Amino acid sequence: MTHLDELRAAEAKLLLGTYERNPLLFVRGESVYLIDEDGGRYLDLLSGIGVNALGYAHPAIEKAVAEQSRRLIHISNLYYHQGQAALALRLTEATGLDRAFFCNSGTEANEAALKLARAYARLKCSEGVQLGSKFLALENSFHGRTMGSVAATWKDKYREPFDPVMPGVEFVRFNDVADLKAKFSTEVCAVLVEAVQGEGGVRPMSREFLQAARELTRSTGALLIADEIQSGMGRTGKWCAYQHDSIQPDVTTLAKPLAGGIPLGAMLCSEDAARAIHAGMHGTTFGGGPLACAVALAVIDTIEREHLLEHVTEVGGYFRQRLEQLAGRHAAVVDVRGLGLMLAIELESADLAKHAVSEMMKRRILINRTSDTVLRFLPPFILRSEHVDEAMDALDQILSEQPAATAAAPLTGGTQIGR
Repeated sequence: MTHLDELRAAEAKLLLGTYERNPLLFVRGESVYLIDEDGGRYLDLLSGIGVNALGYAHPAIEKAVAEQSRRLIHISNLYYHQGQAALALRLTEATGLDRAFFCNSGTEANEAALKLARAYARLKCSEGVQLGSKFLALENSFHGRTMGSVAATWKDKYREPFDPVMPGVEFVRFNDVADLKAKFSTEVCAVLVEAVQGEGGVRPMSREFLQAARELTRSTGALLIADEIQSGMGRTGKWCAYQHDSIQPDVTTLAKPLAGGIPLGAMLCSEDAARAIHAGMHGTTFGGGPLACAVALAVIDTIEREHLLEHVTEVGGYFRQRLEQLAGRHAAVVDVRGLGLMLAIELESADLAKHAVSEMMKRRILINRTSDTVLRFLPPFILRSEHVDEAMDALDQILSEQPAATAAAPLTGGTQIGR
């Protein structure tokens, strides 16, 4: 029995069955590659589901972890440490917002945003402004796994096993301004948007829709919440994807690449919205600890020092060009979507998408499948054009072949497994 076999047997016996893992055992990483127990090198175009922005074993992260771990890892939020104000300054500058709340994950950041919106609506009502407690979210949205965040998540498979979830959420058709206007009213305390939907199939929101959401919320005093968990921190070539459309939300949420692999989430909000929260209303034991903040500052420093926003734009543009060339060569490619290094191609069937993920893995290239038919690419920001060529040549070969019995292809790299 191999070490991998032993691990699989142990997990089958001991762990809750939440993940359908791929049969790979990775022991270390280097740059844009993961390395398995036998020394095999895999080009990682998923980066831990959009987390490892600087790839693996980046010296800036190694240095930050080593130095901070020798000083202070955790003290709780009952006391001050040097990291939170410094990181909050960098993030408010990057997002255009005023105040930060730190937590551990994307779903916690979204939970904080939902609670803030309800509290803010009550505050505005006390000031004579009529606002209800209703949320508008979008079809194909994904906001997390906690009871509030999952209530604002579109797909039934995430919500129905846990019904009844948080009440008061209505879904709007994606990019349908008329539907948004029809469902919006003073009963709405917030509209939740993803400027680029991730789990929903890497679907960019139209400028018209995002502007309409901003205008409607501003007209009543409701909050516009931009979920940037997957698209933020430079993934699309700007700090936040909403900045491509020059829209300023009242609240934004960040996580995934924020601390380069150390769990950290953040909810950023305007000064006005922040008035609704006072000491004791919300909190966290671990969120914004010294280690996570130190690493996040190192990530931001590296993105700026190495001009990675520009690099993401340049390499992402080349990546998209190669994807569009594939679309021109293969009728099975239905669409090419995305911004920067948040990209996808939609294939004509779920079976073909499963087959493609499996075959790419056999060629030691890691991607995943979302929304059944969509191949999603979320590589590290340090990806280079030669890596793109390697992946696209492999995918071109796979799509050129006639897959035998793709309906029997194993389910690998399926939907997003966590926030």
